[in-house]
Amino acid sequence: MAKQQSFADKAKTKVKSNVVNVKFIKTIKTANGSYKFQEKFVRLDDVNKVATLK
Repeated sequence: MAKQQSFADKAKTKVKSNVVNVKFIKTIKTANGSYKFQEKFVRLDDVNKVATLK
């Protein structure tokens, strides 16, 4: 039997999302004066929302 659906057909049906993954790095000053870095990935709808992250 022949394949009913090729890989190219499957790839066409996928919808590209508008979500952007951004690596967010936050600095925290510890009690003894040194700095710690916390990093996490954040999903944003728009790249312009990067400035609103805290």
